[in-house]
Amino acid sequence: MQIKSAAQKNPRVAAAILLRQLADGRSISDLLAGGLEQVNPRDRALVKEFCFGVARWQVRLEAIAGKLLSRPIKAKEGEVKALILVGLYQLIYMRVAPHAAVGETAEAARLLNKKWAVSLINAVLRRFQREQEALLIAVDTRPEARYATPSWLLKKLQRCWPEQWPEILAASNTHPPMSLRVNLARVNRIAYLDRLKQASIAAKPIPHTLTGLVLDSPIDVEKLPGFAEGLVSVQDGGAQLAAPLLDLQPGQLVLDACAAPGGKSCHILESIPDSVTLTAVDLDRQRLMRIDQNLQRLGLDGEVVQGDADNPEGDWAARRYDRILLDVPCSATGVIRRHPDIKLLRRSDDIPSLVETQQRILTAIWPLLKPGGMLLYATCSLIAQENESQVAHFLETQEDAREKPIEKAWGHQRRVGRQTLPGEATMDGFYYACLEKV
Repeated sequence: MQIKSAAQKNPRVAAAILLRQLADGRSISDLLAGGLEQVNPRDRALVKEFCFGVARWQVRLEAIAGKLLSRPIKAKEGEVKALILVGLYQLIYMRVAPHAAVGETAEAARLLNKKWAVSLINAVLRRFQREQEALLIAVDTRPEARYATPSWLLKKLQRCWPEQWPEILAASNTHPPMSLRVNLARVNRIAYLDRLKQASIAAKPIPHTLTGLVLDSPIDVEKLPGFAEGLVSVQDGGAQLAAPLLDLQPGQLVLDACAAPGGKSCHILESIPDSVTLTAVDLDRQRLMRIDQNLQRLGLDGEVVQGDADNPEGDWAARRYDRILLDVPCSATGVIRRHPDIKLLRRSDDIPSLVETQQRILTAIWPLLKPGGMLLYATCSLIAQENESQVAHFLETQEDAREKPIEKAWGHQRRVGRQTLPGEATMDGFYYACLEKV
């Protein structure tokens, strides 16, 4: 109860408790979903900033802390280590008065009943203030610290993107914009832009999309005109490229085989309302509820089914579809700016397992596509093994599959398929490949 009371009063304590759990392998989204009840509502945005900011820059912050500490903090004192990182994050990246960043972060240790750590945190942060320039120069000689990226991921991106990797990493460390998808079944983009203008919300169209808008500054979704009525949804511009690539036609049967949370499913139904029959499948029952909620808010009608794309069974698997969207599980390295904890939670050893899973799903779902139909393979990864190499291998081994080249102005042409990169045209990093069944 003491920690809960302290967390309610002190956002730095709350952030330290949550970041300690992040070290145990839990995602920030999961932690924040249940970890903010004890935090004063006016401080919740600050707690989120601490958590996302420390996760985004943790590799660099830990390198700095390593030079300031005479010996590492013991694993059982995870909250103390987290407070040091929170303090460094404030001093480097936030507009917090230095005396407040130092004093209030040190005081947070007292509220956590870590009185021994108060003087340690105070000394470490004050030393950083004195030696900041020299310390940053020293740690930034190592690329993984400079770009705040684990060594394995840095090397992999350098191999996959030998010319673009510095820009990719720089963009991945920025705050993502808030992007919207206008529901063209209800309102056109120009009309909705006008509604935003009337509400004093600045926005502009996302290039290469018919539905996308990007806000100058993020706001609560409840403040978006017509959000509750289904006029608009929050979705990155790169994700909005999927539905147009499917080349949807009236009367088609469409399968979204790994559908949750349902953004792309909803976009499909918005594209030609009442003209296609959509089945959205996902294995996670809780995430399926989000699809239902989105469909209901947008006034759309689609079939939502719990099922395993790796092992298709049941009525949905007995049908044959004109179009299949296969947004497979992946490393999510293209959306790190939205989920910076990916850098901390993902491991090099995860990639071969993901590649194997993707291959199994693609092989299992392919028979559900009608001859003459098209499957859109999609990931939010930047790693070639999960993208063009995966699809190239499938084309080599599947005699009735051929690539339909994506001839678009956005992104980068790959050996097979096309890729957007983080930050380009406001988008996250997405990979797409269109496969036709001969």
